Amino acid sequence: MSHADDQTGTRRDFLYYATAGAGAVAAGAAVWPLVNQMNPSADTRALASIMVDVSGVEVGTQITVKWRGKPVFVRRRNQADIDLARSVALTDLVDTNAENANIDASAQAEDKNRTLDEAGEWLVMMGVCTHLGCVPLGDAGDFGGWFCPCHGSHYDSAGRIRKGPAPRNLPVPVAKFENETTIKLG
Repeated sequence: MSHADDQTGTRRDFLYYATAGAGAVAAGAAVWPLVNQMNPSADTRALASIMVDVSGVEVGTQITVKWRGKPVFVRRRNQADIDLARSVALTDLVDTNAENANIDASAQAEDKNRTLDEAGEWLVMMGVCTHLGCVPLGDAGDFGGWFCPCHGSHYDSAGRIRKGPAPRNLPVPVAKFENETTIKLG
């Protein structure tokens, strides 16, 4: 084998590697936009978490905020609401799961497992009926909580389903107090 044949083989090998490398770069450049378009848009990322000012929420009232395109009920309960919710036996509930994203998924639907604070004053829930996605009315229904007039679901003062076709309690989203007057959702 001559010296010229060694160089030819080397050139051929170089051309193979260069072509393969260029093809890999081109394939990556073609695939990247397809993969990148699966990422959430900027407006969706911006709504991933929001801060809710609760300084103006008086005891016994609630506000509704929009988060991720859905209503969220933030209620500051009075002592009567807290006592009523804490007096309910788990056997009286349709759904005995807490439905609270802030605690263990197997937690029971006791009032203390549904509130944002230990005293039970603050209740934060998604404002979407678990039956067909309607928005329940606050301070209504047979149990001092919410009532969905579309199909007759009654929720108590802890957002737990008590009567009607809804299968689950109103879910509690990921939420926490950032300070005394601000709740972070998400």
